Amino acid sequence: MHNESDDLPIYENLVRERGDAVAEARIAAERTQHQAAELLTGQEAGRPDRPAR
Repeated sequence: MHNESDDLPIYENLVRERGDAVAEARIAAERTQHQAAELLTGQEAGRPDRPAR
């Protein structure tokens, strides 16, 4: 049976040596998206809504 990880030995080596930049970017993007959604809906944790200017 052919395994997808058999096709990516260079990537796996880089992940072991330097960390998984793709996974880290995905986590950062999800966090940013969550923060943006909170700010746009006025539901930022621990802070009251700011008055409109």
